[in-house]
Amino acid sequence: MTRLFNEPAAFADEMIEGFVASHGRWVRRVPGGVARSTQSTPETVALVIGGGSGHYPAFAGLVGQGLAHGAAMGNLFASPSAQQVYNVAKAADNGSGVLLGYGNYAGDVLHFTQAQDKLRAEGIDCRSIAVTDDISSAPPAERRKRRGIAGDLTVFKVAAAAAEAGYSMDTVLEVAERANERTRSFGVAFTGCTLPGADHPLFSVPAGRMAVGMGIHGEPGIGETDIPTADELAELMVGKLLTEVPDGIPSPLDTNKPSRVVPILNGLGGVKYEELFVLYRRVSQLLAEAGIEAVDPQVGELVTSFDMAGTSLTLFWLDAELEELWNAPADAPAFRRGAVTAAALEGSDGGFADVELSIPDATAESRIGAVRVLAALDAAKAVVDANVAELGRIDAIAGDGDHGIGMERGIRAAVAAAADAVERGAGAATTLHVAGDAWADKAGGTSGALWGLALRAVGDALGNTTAPDAAAVAAGVADATAAIMNFGKATVGDKTMVDVLVPFRDALATGVNDGQSLTEAWGAAATVAQLSADDTSRLLPLMGRARPHAEKSLGTPDAGAISLALIVRAIHTTLVENTAEKTTAAEKARVKETA
Repeated sequence: MTRLFNEPAAFADEMIEGFVASHGRWVRRVPGGVARSTQSTPETVALVIGGGSGHYPAFAGLVGQGLAHGAAMGNLFASPSAQQVYNVAKAADNGSGVLLGYGNYAGDVLHFTQAQDKLRAEGIDCRSIAVTDDISSAPPAERRKRRGIAGDLTVFKVAAAAAEAGYSMDTVLEVAERANERTRSFGVAFTGCTLPGADHPLFSVPAGRMAVGMGIHGEPGIGETDIPTADELAELMVGKLLTEVPDGIPSPLDTNKPSRVVPILNGLGGVKYEELFVLYRRVSQLLAEAGIEAVDPQVGELVTSFDMAGTSLTLFWLDAELEELWNAPADAPAFRRGAVTAAALEGSDGGFADVELSIPDATAESRIGAVRVLAALDAAKAVVDANVAELGRIDAIAGDGDHGIGMERGIRAAVAAAADAVERGAGAATTLHVAGDAWADKAGGTSGALWGLALRAVGDALGNTTAPDAAAVAAGVADATAAIMNFGKATVGDKTMVDVLVPFRDALATGVNDGQSLTEAWGAAATVAQLSADDTSRLLPLMGRARPHAEKSLGTPDAGAISLALIVRAIHTTLVENTAEKTTAAEKARVKETA
């Protein structure tokens, strides 16, 4: 378990602070993550990598000369937000564009793509490479759906070396894509991992058993077997990987020239180096027997998952150019080779300065509406805080267990931003806009992006000039639903928050159109939302990290659906209280008039 922490929700931020304090020779802190603290060659491509925290040395440990120029660092097991990725990319840009590299997870794809679009809109040449090396996460015919695990290192290393050598953006991207096509990984686990503050692991493996095909976010394996001997495990791993020799590479036994492969035996956090060495002993023998020459083997912790006891084997199939780039010098906190000389940056703050948010003008009616918006967000925060552990437990059934802590970080940031906006005289729209941006930025992950979109859409519908009414709120919920479905691509039946949002939208619209007050229509719609959330227990997930383990989630509702239902019910309570306050005020006014 994770023993050393303060506030669990602050773990990622405090970890980054300590990492930078201890590795200032290589990195500096920038908004959203870290960037090189040394000078890079002007007019060269910059490589910015990233993902959720909890995987050190991925991703911050790979920032330095000859490797990445920056790393966007999300919350624990959650992708960094689009704003984080954008900020790190801006800090790392050398003038010839930015290549974004990340594992192929839904949240990462969404946020890095958003950041890419924003950078391109500013005239910066920005491309992306999503690593897809894990052969357990999808069949060969669906390679594009595979997730990225320890193979991140091979793709990032050769792409960075190409950038350092002055390759054009087109060529750097081609090298990265070729490395990805030639990288395959397979992993196992003996225990699950435990997030800071949790009293039990995200998943467990029965004593004496081994989970096959685990993911680095604590996703359960796709099968189980008895724990083998070290030699038997080596035979399983090598055998699996040799069934998927990349296209265009002849079988080593069919040619007189041995294939050259970089083997990476990665520890996931709870397996000792000595055990890995025993395991690699047999891996090296099996590769040699298969006519494969091992080049620069890597044995150790390179992509971890907190305290998970497990290991993965990666094979990186080289060609002449990839081998030269792999062997190029590099100097990062967790990966060094050759001689690298780099001057320290002088007096750089990363190009960022604190900028006070401009608050647009708003009418008195809209400012009153903003106060009600803040009350609704406060209610959402209270219900999320009360259910963090349960939301994480539900999410861990077939996912990575980060939903509770991600929602907690998101709603806390949203409330703080909204409170500041209200204090400065913001209207309803502005309050929701800044709250949505703060939620997306701090929560990260897919849900962070979607909640950020939702709040912005509702804000657009409410505006800053009139008092929010039932029709405007219903229109805002409809717009939020459309934005989420367009961005996330989920539909009803995929076992996501959409399975709650669509019936909630429809019920709210029906009530408002029938002449009900906002409080009445919202209350009825909240009941529909809860029933719909409960009904997701009968669905199989078709989206996100839970998809490969769909059967495990049958009988358990979707965490995102449950959190949405809890929030809309909590907001209804604030509407009831607001109605009661208005009624009391009206009664007092009538009594005064009568007197």
